[in-house]
Amino acid sequence: MNNLKSKHMLEKNSHKLRFQKDLLGWFDIQQRPLPWRSNPSLYKTVVSEFMLQQTRVLTVIPYFNNWINIFPNFQLLANSNEDNVLKNWEGLGYYSRARNLHKLAKIVCLWDSPSKDIKDWQALPGVGPYISAAITSISFNQPNAVCDGNVVRVLTRIFAIHENFKDGATAQKKIQPVAQKIISLIRPGDYNQAIMELGATVCHKHNPLCTICPVHSFCTSGRKGDSEKFPIISKKRKFKKNVERYWIVSESKILLQKENNNSNRLAGIYELPKCSEKDILKKGNLICKKNRTIGQTDYSESIFHGYLDPKLDLKNQTMKWVKWEEIDRITLSGPHRKWIEEIRKSFD
Repeated sequence: MNNLKSKHMLEKNSHKLRFQKDLLGWFDIQQRPLPWRSNPSLYKTVVSEFMLQQTRVLTVIPYFNNWINIFPNFQLLANSNEDNVLKNWEGLGYYSRARNLHKLAKIVCLWDSPSKDIKDWQALPGVGPYISAAITSISFNQPNAVCDGNVVRVLTRIFAIHENFKDGATAQKKIQPVAQKIISLIRPGDYNQAIMELGATVCHKHNPLCTICPVHSFCTSGRKGDSEKFPIISKKRKFKKNVERYWIVSESKILLQKENNNSNRLAGIYELPKCSEKDILKKGNLICKKNRTIGQTDYSESIFHGYLDPKLDLKNQTMKWVKWEEIDRITLSGPHRKWIEEIRKSFD
């Protein structure tokens, strides 16, 4: 998909320039007042792009504001320890993003000056084609087109692209060359933000607001009235998994478990303990069942009263007794913090 769809009006340079002008004019007036757009900086752009991966804007805003207060620049982030970094990420999920951002900060601090080269950014931890394009276009005005889910939706509708993509990642990879051909060479950073903003606020997945779209006249599917047909992406297979958890507490402390496998998304994050391979936890009555989704897996977590030999040495275990007064200082997964608070209240 290296070329624009044949016979589309955006093949003509005059129409492409008009498209860019209309989109940017709309963005200049209608853009949302997001905190990373206020007194923008390279650091704010990097942090926001990491946080916005797989997370809604409204969810990110308070976390971003808190993060900037705690870690206002690359150097202070690089100098912080990982536990502190993860603690301030708590609740956003996908903690590998926080670890990669921490590693990135340490590398960027070693540069004589920030690189404008997209390949240099792609070589950094956690940075792929989308983030590298966003950073270099927004911070350095480099003409590198972004292609996220919003852009895929907008462009497949504008060009009425009927290809059935096997997943979102494939769609982004195949649509990116199209995005690259119509990016503004004068204001690439603003253009990238504008087309993503259009997808987020006007070109909705369902019930798109075609009547107020600033580029409706260029949109093949919009003019035909079948925008919701696009994009055509096969649904990912969902998986289900059952997990047994244990509620083991005393008046002063609770038993928690930290995942130490670095390949696990929750590595270094505390949760209620699971049954260990040595089966040292004994199961009592069921307290409750909870559900959550991580990636493509739906988890059903059954929480039981549990029992543990108080004489057991936990030095070689992933489990740890945590005092109640210290629980706010450790990093718990968001769902488990809520569940612990709920269960504790039910027993008060």
